[in-house]
Amino acid sequence: MAYRGYHYNGYRGRGRSVLKAIIAVLVVVLLLLLAALFLLENAQVFSGGGVHLGGLGQSSQTPQPENTEPLVVVTATPSPTPTPDPSLPAQAMTLPLSALTDGTAETQLTTAGASAAIFDMKGDDGSLGYVSALTLAAQGNANPSDEEINTAIETLNAGDIYTIARVSCFRDNTVPYYVPTLGVKTNSNYNWRDGGDYRWLSPTSDEVRQYVTDICVELARMGFDEIMLDNSAYPTTGHLEYIRKGDAYDAAQFETVVTNFYAQIKSALAAYPDVTLSIVTDSATLTAGVNVTSGQSVAGMTANADRLWVELGETTLADVQTALGTQGVTLKEDELIPVVAAPGAAGTAWGVIQ
Repeated sequence: MAYRGYHYNGYRGRGRSVLKAIIAVLVVVLLLLLAALFLLENAQVFSGGGVHLGGLGQSSQTPQPENTEPLVVVTATPSPTPTPDPSLPAQAMTLPLSALTDGTAETQLTTAGASAAIFDMKGDDGSLGYVSALTLAAQGNANPSDEEINTAIETLNAGDIYTIARVSCFRDNTVPYYVPTLGVKTNSNYNWRDGGDYRWLSPTSDEVRQYVTDICVELARMGFDEIMLDNSAYPTTGHLEYIRKGDAYDAAQFETVVTNFYAQIKSALAAYPDVTLSIVTDSATLTAGVNVTSGQSVAGMTANADRLWVELGETTLADVQTALGTQGVTLKEDELIPVVAAPGAAGTAWGVIQ
């Protein structure tokens, strides 16, 4: 028996509708998931602590990481370059004039443990260690024969060695011989000689003082670091009683003449501010404050010189400093240097002046 009238074979009613509804729901869910994924991707923040979501007001382009340590930038500080200490004491050594040209100056200083070279640019005999342009130097036959010596001196002075030009100011055995009117005179009007049989230029003479001043300027121009004035007052040894008294040798004027001479040189060297002006003296003068025989005084020297070189004799440097202190004068270690017969200990100030 067939029931064709009910059309069972063609039924597509409720079952198909449910399937469509499920598909529709799945599509909606899929779309929502895709949308959520898109939104979450734009809100992701990457930091040192991992991946997390950004909060309100936070931009995905400028994330604010949480629970992260701040970035520390370390900048290396270079070690400072050591600079020489200008207050270190000097160890000075007299070198022969040959060291100006033979290239041995530095080696000789190192061997002696010295840090500065002293050269006799005007010796006790009056001869010059360089060729001077001064008229009196030519008249007094004081110039050396080596015409190239000045170039060698300037080359050495341009180097690293600290150079000191010693100038025997008035003890001069040469110029008074050729120009007798400039010498210290005896009662018989001869050139007076000291205990070492050396003639002296007269400190009272304006021409003599200008000659020595001009020598100092020439040496400063040649590049010496220091000008050392030695025998820079009236003589103190020998038969002083043989010296003719008068306007050229008046003890009452000694201190004034000598102090004015120092001031004259200081003024002339003002154009060379890097050049140190120093004076050689003795412990007796520094202790007493003035030497009535030579005309040197503590006041005159300290007012015009940057440094004093002191011949101690039997006196200690400490004794000299104490005596200066009672006069209200305090000199630093590099302003008061003892003159010694041989190189001293390292780290102490000394000068071998020969």
